[in-house]
Amino acid sequence: MSLQALTANAWPIPILVYHQIDVAPPKGAPFRSLYVAPAAFARQMRALQLLGYQGLSMSALLPYLRGERRGKVVGITFDDGYVNNLQHALPVLQRFGFSSTCYCVSQRLGRTNDWDAGVGIAPAALMNASQLRQWVAGGQEVGVHTRHHVNLTECDEALALEEISLSKTELSAQTGKALEAFCYPYGKFTGKHAEMVRAAGYASATTTARGRVRAGLDLLQLPRVPVVRSTTLPVFWLKVATGYEDRREAA
Repeated sequence: MSLQALTANAWPIPILVYHQIDVAPPKGAPFRSLYVAPAAFARQMRALQLLGYQGLSMSALLPYLRGERRGKVVGITFDDGYVNNLQHALPVLQRFGFSSTCYCVSQRLGRTNDWDAGVGIAPAALMNASQLRQWVAGGQEVGVHTRHHVNLTECDEALALEEISLSKTELSAQTGKALEAFCYPYGKFTGKHAEMVRAAGYASATTTARGRVRAGLDLLQLPRVPVVRSTTLPVFWLKVATGYEDRREAA
């Protein structure tokens, strides 16, 4: 078994997680909370700048997580690869000079989030290969979210390994970049899956565990800070700058 690579940051670092940057569907729609309005996202990024934070992709954040650099930084991540991230988030990120990581599903490029159909979430367009390259050309990073957005804990070992490793190869081929950031779909994984991620050559992997990143954590099991439709600016500040989310790690 490989040795774990652990975080060594001097103080907690938040890694924000977003999904869709778009107007939310009508009241009562399933998982409506996962939509953040474009105007709200812009206010949040401006708040980070005013508070002195630099928004970074996972690869740019790594030196800080490893303790090699110090600074007032925050990771910015998007799950699934929606076209509305390109349309609404990219211009804002560029305006403030921030980078981010968008975790994409390699066999769903140019399609929709069909894995959500069973829970009633409306289909939304996912970026195609050309749009992913626009995202990268705009100063952002593509991360890996498996091939089909599977629950790894429901896959046999061979399929789990394929989902973890081939997605990296496929997205690297589409973007022309060596990709090293992974995200576990649904936040579901075991220690065995983390070892597969390590063996596949990823440098970081994020989960749905809540909290800021402290020193001594496995770089392939990083917690994040969720930002949702109802997150007001005061709560956004609490999530980023205080232990507000850290108390929810076990939730």
